[in-house]
Amino acid sequence: MNQYPRDDERAGMVERQIVSRGIRNPRVLAAMREIPRHVFIPPPYDRSAYEDSPLPIGNGQTISQPYIVALMTELLSPGPDDTVLEIGAGSGYQAAILARLSKKVITIERIPAVANLARSNLAHLGITNVNLVTGDGTLGYAAGAPYQGILITAATPQIPTPLVEQLADGGRLVAPIGGRDLQELILVCRRGSRIIESYHGGVRFVPLIGKYGWEGENA
Repeated sequence: MNQYPRDDERAGMVERQIVSRGIRNPRVLAAMREIPRHVFIPPPYDRSAYEDSPLPIGNGQTISQPYIVALMTELLSPGPDDTVLEIGAGSGYQAAILARLSKKVITIERIPAVANLARSNLAHLGITNVNLVTGDGTLGYAAGAPYQGILITAATPQIPTPLVEQLADGGRLVAPIGGRDLQELILVCRRGSRIIESYHGGVRFVPLIGKYGWEGENA
């Protein structure tokens, strides 16, 4: 992807915002250096693409700050043979990072205009191992299960039951769980019938709308 400019900005972003905060997974760092974040942000906000902040992408949605993308990806730790499910495609940036690290990504976006934006961005970069589905992400995507990794990129009051059911034995799920204004980033590991949780700090995401999220509310 070296045909896309702003390589120096991207390298600086990784060193100052991500490595300096403790992200160490070399595959995650390589993906963050490679994928051009500015492609996934509409103007005029694309000028701030490599700053340490979330940015608007339209329709009341945002792209997460680079550090949070890196942290969630490192916690998920996708392998090159994994199939990963993402809930909340947004403009496609997180899916592009996951596509760089895994065999296949299925990403679900409930807002058709946002889904179309993500499809356009991913196609623009020639990323072909992402299947984008428009619908209620809280229901997951049973046709592609089980998943070695599931990433929820919107705030949910609890882990949607269908997603736990679609998580493979030994799989990992990362989600911001809590209220509408503040959540805790949680890593869930499935070990047979056991669900093991660990906690990784406070975050703020737009709400996850759907049957097992904030049902009937507007984002």
